[in-house]
Amino acid sequence: MFQSLLNNQLRNTDLGLLILRLIGGGFMLSHGIPKLMKMVNGDFGFADPLGLGMTLSLILTVFAEFICAIMVTIGFKARLASIPLMFTMVVAAFIVHGGDPWGKKEFPLLYFGIYAAILLMGAGRYSLDKDS
Repeated sequence: MFQSLLNNQLRNTDLGLLILRLIGGGFMLSHGIPKLMKMVNGDFGFADPLGLGMTLSLILTVFAEFICAIMVTIGFKARLASIPLMFTMVVAAFIVHGGDPWGKKEFPLLYFGIYAAILLMGAGRYSLDKDS
């Protein structure tokens, strides 16, 4: 039984992509929801690492960490949704935490790796788009 599970590469790939999406999208919501609540409550004070203004920086971050995270989680246009998430994670790792020790860069780079895999491989069969 265990051997037959290991030998079904297509199913394993789709299952692996589902796990990546659930972890990468679901865990990112723990960052996106508080930022969305901040906006809903009218507080637009936020870091401005790219010089776009605090309000626009917050809106773009909420778009990535909330909207795109949901899209990745459910597998709806997951390849496209992974791009803003990847960009946000690069900004977090190398600009926001640029002067910090490796441990502060590690999580954004792990997320980046998850989203890069989804961009390259698609959402898989167990997704809203059934993208393979």
